[in-house]
Amino acid sequence: MSDVDESLPLAVLDFVGIEHGESPAAAIAGAVSIAQTVEAAGYRRYWVSEHHNMHSLACSAPELLTAHVGALTSRIRVGAAGIMLPNHTSFKVAELFRTLVAMYPGRIDLALGRAPGTDPLTAHVLRRGGGADAGAEFPHQVGELLAFLGDGFPSDHPYARLVAAPVVDERPELFVLGSSPYGPRFAAVNGLSAVFAHHMSPELAFDALRAYRREFTARGGSDRPYSAMSVLAFASEDEEATLDFEAAWTLTIQNISRGVREPLRPEDVHGFARSERFRAARRDDGRMVTGEPKAVAARLLEMKQQAQADEIVVVTPSLDRARRQASFTALAEAWRSAA
Repeated sequence: MSDVDESLPLAVLDFVGIEHGESPAAAIAGAVSIAQTVEAAGYRRYWVSEHHNMHSLACSAPELLTAHVGALTSRIRVGAAGIMLPNHTSFKVAELFRTLVAMYPGRIDLALGRAPGTDPLTAHVLRRGGGADAGAEFPHQVGELLAFLGDGFPSDHPYARLVAAPVVDERPELFVLGSSPYGPRFAAVNGLSAVFAHHMSPELAFDALRAYRREFTARGGSDRPYSAMSVLAFASEDEEATLDFEAAWTLTIQNISRGVREPLRPEDVHGFARSERFRAARRDDGRMVTGEPKAVAARLLEMKQQAQADEIVVVTPSLDRARRQASFTALAEAWRSAA
């Protein structure tokens, strides 16, 4: 039986948050501890995101974090969700991820996004002042990447003689990210696996992933559809901890909209979580799944079925890493009981 067969259909997407007052080195060490925790709990994958120009996150180089986490875990699949492809050249991404596959065969994932993962000015700098709509090049870039990863170019193509080294027989498990119908549709047409960001667009997630499964066409990427859905989730018997998680995400979104990129102050989160303003506005709008572990697991299983998804990717950004680890472990235990 393979590791995938034995693992839970659960993954973690980690933003590698820098908690208030800690160093980036401590945040990266914390990310490793998260990966080790979810590996021990039986999760299938640990992914890191790509974000730039943020004092509160340490995930600007997901390929380096993937290598680091891979070295300090043994079974769990590790990777980037994603590599924001317009920020990179396809050739370099192929070289990076072939190197990772050579280092950790059978364990590397590569999820591709067409968004910048940052603000317009930072995207402009990352792309060396490239075109205004770099996302429009995404289909072409994906085609190049697949060719460099092993599909090859036509003999008369100018890149036909190039080799993305090291040359390995295996390629990373590929996904296409999306928070709009474009990503799943692109994945379906090109025979690739899809991940939809329910945590960004909950109102679109179920329909988009069901449509992906209906429209999937095998084209050499995969002979069957395979999808995952990322969901904001926190599992705890402690209601105060749950309130803190919900309040922290609410404040994070407010800060992003105001252009604030600093780590949250714990006293601000605690105060907000216990305020009448927050409690009066608190409602179940379907964006977050929080509460007792059994209830969270049951709801995520229900969402997985509604979306016709193969996996759930758990997104648990918070200001307390120990609580996050406890949530991941509790959720895995509850999932086994509920599934």
